[in-house]
Parts: sequence; structure tokens; C-alpha cells
Amino acid sequence: MKEIAFEISALAALRRHRSVAQAIIAKIERYAETGAGDVKMLTGRPGKRLRVGDFGVIFEEDAVTIRVLTVGPRGGVYD
Repeated sequence: MKEIAFEISALAALRRHRSVAQAIIAKIERYAETGAGDVKMLTGRPGKRLRVGDFGVIFEEDAVTIRVLTVGPRGGVYD
């Protein structure tokens, strides 16, 4: 399983969206363990996005670490 590191802004966003935070964290952990999930490469900038219902998770990964950069509603997470 890859190690998961959260940026401070991503942790703050999870606190703001407590109702879905557990589901988001579970999907990130599932992806870190199995590589499964609705993940696509971003166009126009580095990184990937993981879709969790109406929320998006922007992250970067290497061989051992997933660094979660941003969490938010799908419409605004790409700004």
C-alpha cells in the first residue's frame, strides 16, 4: 500500500465537508491499496483526479506516496 500524505488545504477541505469526508478517505485508501477507482490524468497540469460522488480529489503520486493536494466539489476543485 502506498503512503498517503495530505496537504494542509486538503485536510481543511475535509473538515469543511465532514458529511462525505469518511467516504473520500475510504476511496483514497482503496486507490492506494489496489489502484482501483475513478481516476484520470489531468490535462493542462500535472497530477490525477479521483472522483468520489460529487467530489473530486486532486493528487500526485510516485512509486511509494500519494500526495493529496485538493479536495472539493467537482465544479470548483480544478480552479
